[in-house]
Amino acid sequence: MIMDRFDSYRNALKRLADENRLRSLAPRHGRDFASNDYLGLAGSEALATSVQHAIARGVPVGAGGSRLLRGNHAEHEALEAEAAALFGSERALFFSSGFAANSTVFATLPDRRDLIVHDALIHASVHDGMRLSYAEKSPARHNDPQAFEDAIVGWRAKGGKGRAWIAVESLYSMDGDRAPLTALADIATRHDAFLVVDEAHSAGVFDNPLPTSDRLVRLVTCGKALGAEGALVLAARPLIDTLVNRGRGFIFSTAPSPLMAAAVRGSLRLIGEEPERRVALLSLIAEAGRLLGPHGATVTGTQIVPLIVGDDGAAMALAARLQAQGLDVRGIRPPTVPKGSARLRISITLNITAADIATLAEALA
Repeated sequence: MIMDRFDSYRNALKRLADENRLRSLAPRHGRDFASNDYLGLAGSEALATSVQHAIARGVPVGAGGSRLLRGNHAEHEALEAEAAALFGSERALFFSSGFAANSTVFATLPDRRDLIVHDALIHASVHDGMRLSYAEKSPARHNDPQAFEDAIVGWRAKGGKGRAWIAVESLYSMDGDRAPLTALADIATRHDAFLVVDEAHSAGVFDNPLPTSDRLVRLVTCGKALGAEGALVLAARPLIDTLVNRGRGFIFSTAPSPLMAAAVRGSLRLIGEEPERRVALLSLIAEAGRLLGPHGATVTGTQIVPLIVGDDGAAMALAARLQAQGLDVRGIRPPTVPKGSARLRISITLNITAADIATLAEALA
């Protein structure tokens, strides 16, 4: 009997469906409790005006090639110079996405003599980059500085001769908690290690306590609070030059849109000119903690508010009931989160109001 060429795929999809883990695309609907557009910039008139001005001065939509061929544009270079100055870094490099940036950094910079100690809940893009790295890898308990230090000390005791790399997120996307960056920076100093901080969910919302150091590598994504697209890697010149020369995810990829680089420049300017956006968001975060905490949500003090359900099917059923009431809350299941911790991931953005949060609280009740 000849097996249908799609049988293995259908069977795998059926297993996912049986486990309540089958994903599908769903249109936007209802009040936004799901996006990462934390400052409400993505659809804002202010950012649209910034893009219109860029088009008017001749900034093209497409790059036309990789950065090392003809794809390098003045808008890319202007963004990188402005971002490096803003974030206090020697250099910056613009990537098409946070995933591309993370995977390229970890596939390229640590070498075969090195050790990467990563938080157990680090982004999937870091894991993909590490799979391409020859460096040794060691997970550390989530947000436990001592676990990071113990891993480095143990590696040295076993003869590790290279450099240690500490990889964390500043604000974790599914739990909403923040990393102990000061303690981790101290560990990096003591062990002459590089500290790589993925600021995907904190950039533009929270100021992170990061000392100026050539050991620091920062990743700032532009598609969340900045409301645009792409990602910036900020680091010392030798590391950025290494990514340009050896980072396959940079070298062999068409350059990001110059128009998007102009949009990110506009976003960075708007965040500086309109601090009231962040003030308003922090007020909504406090309101969410007050109203949603009594109904099972974890009060994180950040814009990411998880409500742990546990069972995959129950989490998705609860999300569907809320969506039917016009509240766009999404369920999150393994493998995105650990088994048995399926949840609602409630996102607080400037696309909603305090009244919307109250409506969600009533629905949860």
